[in-house]
Amino acid sequence: MPSPKLAYVVKRYPRYSETFIVNEILAHEAAGIDLHIFALRPPADTHFQDKIARVRAPVTYLKKPAQGRMNPSVTTLTPNSGTYFWAELQEAAKVMPGLWAKLGDAAGERASVVYQAAWLAQDMRQQGITHLHAHFGSIATSVARLAAHFAEVPYSFTAHAKDIFHDDVEPEDLRRKLRDAATVVTVSDYNVTHLQQQFGADAGKVRRIYNGIDLSELHYQPPTQRSPRILSVCRLVEKKGLLYLIDACALLKQWGCEFTCQIVGTGPLEGELRSRLTDLHLNDWVEIVGPRPQGEVFALMQQAAVFAAPYVIGNDGNRDGLPTALLEAMALGTPCVATDVTGIPELIHDRDTGLLVAQRDVEGLATALRSLLTQPEMRSAIATQARHLIETEFDITRNAAALRACFQSPTAAPELQEV
Repeated sequence: MPSPKLAYVVKRYPRYSETFIVNEILAHEAAGIDLHIFALRPPADTHFQDKIARVRAPVTYLKKPAQGRMNPSVTTLTPNSGTYFWAELQEAAKVMPGLWAKLGDAAGERASVVYQAAWLAQDMRQQGITHLHAHFGSIATSVARLAAHFAEVPYSFTAHAKDIFHDDVEPEDLRRKLRDAATVVTVSDYNVTHLQQQFGADAGKVRRIYNGIDLSELHYQPPTQRSPRILSVCRLVEKKGLLYLIDACALLKQWGCEFTCQIVGTGPLEGELRSRLTDLHLNDWVEIVGPRPQGEVFALMQQAAVFAAPYVIGNDGNRDGLPTALLEAMALGTPCVATDVTGIPELIHDRDTGLLVAQRDVEGLATALRSLLTQPEMRSAIATQARHLIETEFDITRNAAALRACFQSPTAAPELQEV
């Protein structure tokens, strides 16, 4: 069966924290896949991972109706969102005469979704794109679902975490996407179970494919001879549990344990985290270093004795899936302490591939960190087992191939279902 001409749909591209998408795209390109990226928004980050420069796929930014498409047929119009919206539909209908009959299926969608879907569908037809894949089951999948219907091609999406667990997820909207997709991928068995319990038969197409990492750039080093440093790499948001890590560091200091801690990342909780460090007199022990390029992050991981992943289920229901930074640390030979939320126990098998603690258990977290800081033999044994698991289950080459097999199996776009 010939390979599809594939398009990815994402909310923003690139994003510093979404290296798992870049890993996937690079693996597809290495396999010879012709790929195009469509982003609904421009990037908002100030730092990007080095590997972004290796992506060859062209990127198209789908503007909102008030901005209009940057092509001669539209930019001559007055800057009015209604005018742009109507003009885009007319342009798309020239390529897809059946568009007008299908617009009734867009009932209930936001105008910006319909506009971007018409734009995307038109480009798909002109470029011969045969399959759409969106990341996150939220706005990117809303646009992909409608565009696939307009252009009469199949679509799929990967569901991660916030897009299925957050309080603002609309169950009937997600149910519709699950029904209409040719296939649905999610990143853990935990997620599969959750979707099947919530949506029953409508989640029958969901399958688990783990996020993969490029093992060729992650060279294992035994962790025996390392300084007593704790490292955490993440966005500074509630679900990452960093306040509990800081409190655990206060306990380590109280116990007289020799250590330092580095937190790599940026986010809205930075001010609160710095205040907590000051209140607990930990500024000489714990440092928030901001975002760093991926190569520097890898170097920091291999200098650390332990990687801390104290993730929690947030008050808004938000939680992590399987964070890429955790996979990378394990691949590089840095033993991990993580909490037992979501799919993390599929990755961290307690006292085998890492140490597992309950979320929000400050003393348990501190005890586990102290064990790895002070016991090089335990670090070495855990790191060896962790690398083996990563090689077996999380190799991007193999996992991206499994994803492409999902893309190749659909032969036609499904009719949109009513909820």
